Amino acid sequence: MATRDSTRTRLLDAVDEVVFAGGDTHAPVDVILDRAGVSPATLYRAYGSKDDLVAAALDRRHAEWLEVWEAAVAAASTDRDRLLAVFDAIDTFRRRSTSARWCAFLGTAAGHVEPTPVLAAAVRHETETLGARLLELAEPVVGPAAPVVVEALVLLYSGELAMRLRPDAPGADRPRTRDLAGVVLDHADLLDA
Repeated sequence: MATRDSTRTRLLDAVDEVVFAGGDTHAPVDVILDRAGVSPATLYRAYGSKDDLVAAALDRRHAEWLEVWEAAVAAASTDRDRLLAVFDAIDTFRRRSTSARWCAFLGTAAGHVEPTPVLAAAVRHETETLGARLLELAEPVVGPAAPVVVEALVLLYSGELAMRLRPDAPGADRPRTRDLAGVVLDHADLLDA
């Protein structure tokens, strides 16, 4: 018997609320089931395991993030702004009703010292997509320095997401990461040394 799309959506929404927005990476499956209003049999029929469900929720969140990021890239008028649009997209994504305390992927990675293969694959896919897309956007801006610039941008991106956990941190009311990324671009020749 197939699981209805509406039931699958309720399960994914429950993971969003409990695990990602609530920050409880080790929430008992009963809490997720209660939030979704479904039985254990329904979960296992639909996804096979709790980790498969969390991975599916990560995949859905990743697709939603890519849509927001691509819209920010499309709105930019220069190659440089298209590259830096990843930082604009963070703010847009955070304003959505399904926003999380921080990055669901960082939370999953931090919450699982030895993640199951399905969770590791979901996190790895997001990381690889981030790097590949940034590299594509960086090449017209910094040429051969693109790989090292992308390393720096990924660090800034991850740091921005982590700093959002600290509401009293300096600059928390106005993230400056995009400005710092601009400095990296301005001095890309120094990074490539």
